[in-house]
Amino acid sequence: MTISAHLQELHGLPVYVFPDAGATAEAAPELPDAASVAWRITVGAYDAKETWEEAFARFLGAVDSTRVRALIVGAWPDAYESGPEAAIHAIIAARDRLPELRALFVGDIVGEECEISWIIQGPVAPLLEAFPELLEFGVRGSQQLVLPAVRHERLRSLTVESGGLRAEVVRAVAASDLPALERLDLWLGVDEYGGDATVADLAPILAGTRLPALRRLALRNSERQDEIAAAVADAPVVARLETLDLSMGTLGDEGARALLAGRPLTHLKKLDLHHHFIGEELRERLRTTLGAAGVEVDLSEVSEPDDWDDDEPHYYVAVAE
Repeated sequence: MTISAHLQELHGLPVYVFPDAGATAEAAPELPDAASVAWRITVGAYDAKETWEEAFARFLGAVDSTRVRALIVGAWPDAYESGPEAAIHAIIAARDRLPELRALFVGDIVGEECEISWIIQGPVAPLLEAFPELLEFGVRGSQQLVLPAVRHERLRSLTVESGGLRAEVVRAVAASDLPALERLDLWLGVDEYGGDATVADLAPILAGTRLPALRRLALRNSERQDEIAAAVADAPVVARLETLDLSMGTLGDEGARALLAGRPLTHLKKLDLHHHFIGEELRERLRTTLGAAGVEVDLSEVSEPDDWDDDEPHYYVAVAE
């Protein structure tokens, strides 16, 4: 129900954590080549020795920033009370010093630092405006997230991880003009944490009239996963996908039957359904039907509903709070 590990790679590069302010000259490791890693800048979520902007300023002074290709905004102080606006402003102010930046992730924060649904975000679209050459953009946490419809010519991958994604954000993504976008990953979450998006909000994406380059679609971590599966099963966009990801949610037999009865999925390279509530019979039908066509089907993490409510079984998503 929480995120326990930081990102290990971004833009195909291994993550390297820039040393914190407490590292002495003798203890500080030799820094890697600026272009060889994804740099994570982070400060203590509690009792930080410096602000995120101060750590970033040290980073700019220590690394050849003109060769940096991937940047990760890790924890900032008290992320459950304040957003990353200062960090965003600092990155934008340094854009001329980051001409090769191609990947950016805001909020690589794990549960022990701040639970995903407590992370305060803010306006992140200015980052996309400031970096027109950006290829990958991701954000974790959606509380107070402001992401209006945008146009970006080069962006290939967009990820929004949340325990509850508001409908207005989903509608904005669906209305965005992203002609190069190949991968879209939305964690839709649960009502309890603001995840009020419905299948209707996803309609422009599913209709295939937007995002002409889309090849990998993930609509996951949703308590409405059966409804989403039923809508996807008859969606025109499916015909041009290589990967379909409906994992991490409450997908059960109803959704599995819809996928088997809908548009053919045999052209897919991968169907990811991990963390699900599908019964054994339908799991076998999915494996047999799609596996015979060479589709990789991930049906791992078979879950059982909680029985704390005697009247109604409780189905849960992989990441909520």
